[in-house]
Amino acid sequence: MNGFINLNKPTGRTSSDLVVFVRKRLPRGTAVGHGGTLDPEASGVLPVCVGSATRLFDYIIDKQKTYVARIRLGVQTDTQDATGQVVSEKPVTVGEEELRAVLGEFTGEIEQVPPMYSAIKKDGRRLYQLARKGQTVEVQPRACRVDGIEFMGAEGGNTYLLKITCGKGVYIRTLCHDIGNRLGCGAHMQTLERVAAGIFKIEDALTPAQIDALSREGRLEEALLPLDAPLGHLPAVRVGERSRHAVLNGNPLRPNWLDAPAPVGAEAVRVYLNDEFAGIGAPQPDGSVKFRAMLYRREGEA
Repeated sequence: MNGFINLNKPTGRTSSDLVVFVRKRLPRGTAVGHGGTLDPEASGVLPVCVGSATRLFDYIIDKQKTYVARIRLGVQTDTQDATGQVVSEKPVTVGEEELRAVLGEFTGEIEQVPPMYSAIKKDGRRLYQLARKGQTVEVQPRACRVDGIEFMGAEGGNTYLLKITCGKGVYIRTLCHDIGNRLGCGAHMQTLERVAAGIFKIEDALTPAQIDALSREGRLEEALLPLDAPLGHLPAVRVGERSRHAVLNGNPLRPNWLDAPAPVGAEAVRVYLNDEFAGIGAPQPDGSVKFRAMLYRREGEA
């Protein structure tokens, strides 16, 4: 079994928990991984890579993601979310209008100081390990990109919903924390749901209960998206039947075998044998394409 499962992760479970959950419902020895960690208290889209799809992790992890966050003004915590200890409470003298007015300051290319409760390493140790011991170290700002922040509504009690679209490496709880500082009252992230990760959308995601039901009915393969489903952002090259032997052996594909020249400057391309996805290749200076991941299977192979 090879492909991707669009899983709707519930709160209270780690991303690794869900990988184990899926693995137990697959044939023994099947490789399983996930395409981007969600914190235990976050929910939503978790792409799960099955079989050969685990070799495509690097080509899906950087895709744009969309989150819905609930921000609470007036209260700061040591983790910058609702799981932490309250470290500051201030009266809130701002409202929807002021919040809307500052959101644009946090879009585009921005810098964030990663939170102490994060998996980033400092001198070989995870920051969260130091934080749990009460230690604080200086963390350098990191550049990241926020493509947009949409105000979705007020919920009362100084709580608002925001939809954030961003790239890799953005800490949404830090974004909420920084917005609170900008407003002068502090803030933390109460809840977080990832509603999209590349082509994976929340409206199509399957719950663990649905995955379990498909497994018990022997229909789990129906949950798998094709290996090339999330790779539409990569250009494609195609070869015909005469190149089958080269594809099966992972040999470089000569320029005269390609149905059209490989895109100049492309770091990676999708390779198709006839109309079947064969893997990921890298265009070479001589016009050939060298396989990075050959995924084509002979008939009858697992």
